Amino acid sequence: MRATAGGVTVAGAEGGQWRMGAAPAVASPTAPTIARRDDPRASTAASQALAPGAPEPSAAPFASLSVVIPVYNEEGNLAELYRRVTRVLTGLPLPFEIILVDDGSTDGTWHAIQSIAADPHVAAIRHRRNFGKARALANGFAAARGDVVITMDGDLQDDPDEIPRFLATLAEGYDLVSGWKQRRQDPLGKTLPSRLFNLTVSRVSGVPLHDFNCGFKAYRREVVRSIRLYGELHRFTPVLAHAEGFRIGELPVRHHPRRWGQSKYGWQRLVKGFLDLLTVTFLTQYRQRPMHMLGLPGLVALVVGVAIGLLLTFEKLINGAAIGTRPLLLLAVLLVVIGTQFFGLGLLGELLAHGSNAPGLPTATGEPVPLDPAIRDSLGLDADRHDLAERAP
Repeated sequence: MRATAGGVTVAGAEGGQWRMGAAPAVASPTAPTIARRDDPRASTAASQALAPGAPEPSAAPFASLSVVIPVYNEEGNLAELYRRVTRVLTGLPLPFEIILVDDGSTDGTWHAIQSIAADPHVAAIRHRRNFGKARALANGFAAARGDVVITMDGDLQDDPDEIPRFLATLAEGYDLVSGWKQRRQDPLGKTLPSRLFNLTVSRVSGVPLHDFNCGFKAYRREVVRSIRLYGELHRFTPVLAHAEGFRIGELPVRHHPRRWGQSKYGWQRLVKGFLDLLTVTFLTQYRQRPMHMLGLPGLVALVVGVAIGLLLTFEKLINGAAIGTRPLLLLAVLLVVIGTQFFGLGLLGELLAHGSNAPGLPTATGEPVPLDPAIRDSLGLDADRHDLAERAP
């Protein structure tokens, strides 16, 4: 089956050939937690990930699984990737799907994907051009039907044998488990900027992970439905999820050297990453209170500008000094204008935030749009109403 819309081609098995199990609603946590290396749960997961003879954990807590794999010019890796992933997934006691997203490859990647898509468990998405990994993941998330969504790269550096351990760690109560390439098999030109980036993001965001760049992650379905990916924000999914109150864990994973093709990353992405970090910081910390970010520099500029203006006025009135040609007069005017602009931007931001937080639009009957069942359950609304009904005379 093939469909084309909005620059995306979708190919896969006919809808009636297989059916994934319905996923139960899981309430979002009210208090986010991060699994650190000294956390007993994290250390247990780490020991399981690094022990080759460890028993395979059970995937029973989940009803279905989606594996989203964005690829770009990975023709030579796809057949082996499909074989390894399928071998692991067929050993799990739950239905699964594999979603391959071709992000505008210029080699034979799409032809290789089409041959793999003959498997009814495989769905394929093709971009007309290279939109970037964030768009590929966003489209893969939109197509995923699983209770859990696993993301991994298509270069065979991520080990599919880690998938059961991701599920086991996720079942401990986390909403997102991020892989940590503890022994990374990449050249120094790729690992050094990555370490600098990871350290900076961890300090700025307050999410103490070691490897934000690792594409090997496991998400509960409500996480991928709650975060928005665009541009190059795919590196910051743990930060975005943490800002929404989800619990974040980290799992050391095996990493293999690349055997075919070339890496698409290097020093050039370091500058873009830091610019994206500024964007994510604003979105996660000041999206609902933009005046707190823009108002402070505006207030400082206004106070300094007015103070300089009063000083010059005092000199003009008391001492009779000529101030028309003094640079301080221009500075005072500039600071007042800049301060006013910052306040104006802050007010506009508050108006947008107010509009985005408006209640749901009424339906045709005039009633507000009902909340999602998972949200109602997490807030305890149904339970509260039930208790009130029991207490009614």
